[in-house]
Amino acid sequence: MNERIKKNLPRLFLRLALAATLLSAVADRLGFWGANAAWGNWENFQKYTRQLTFFLPESLSTISGYLATFLEIVFAILLLIGFKTRYAAAFTGLLLLIFALSMSVSIGIKSTLDYSVWVGSAAAILLAQQEKQAG
Repeated sequence: MNERIKKNLPRLFLRLALAATLLSAVADRLGFWGANAAWGNWENFQKYTRQLTFFLPESLSTISGYLATFLEIVFAILLLIGFKTRYAAAFTGLLLLIFALSMSVSIGIKSTLDYSVWVGSAAAILLAQQEKQAG
């Protein structure tokens, strides 16, 4: 295997895995996963968001659900196409860290472990720290 490919393959795999994770969550809240879903629709997602952001006024909680969805789509696209990967990965890591902390405080740490939110955050931060391999 070409040495350049061998060096870049882990970064590509991590970019694709993170993007798929973000897009899967968006697909779930938009109802694309059907019965095998965590939320299944936008209304359930908003209820869940409200639970995680109990410390915010309801209007800000609603906005945070839309903002999180928008950011997940943008970061996933950037990761998929490999554009501004370090920034996309760093902000993905931060977004997932915010999710993990909110989930831990509001519903307990077990859910963050079951959904590997800490692992996703750490993986994104690690990706952001990787040097682009010269070819």
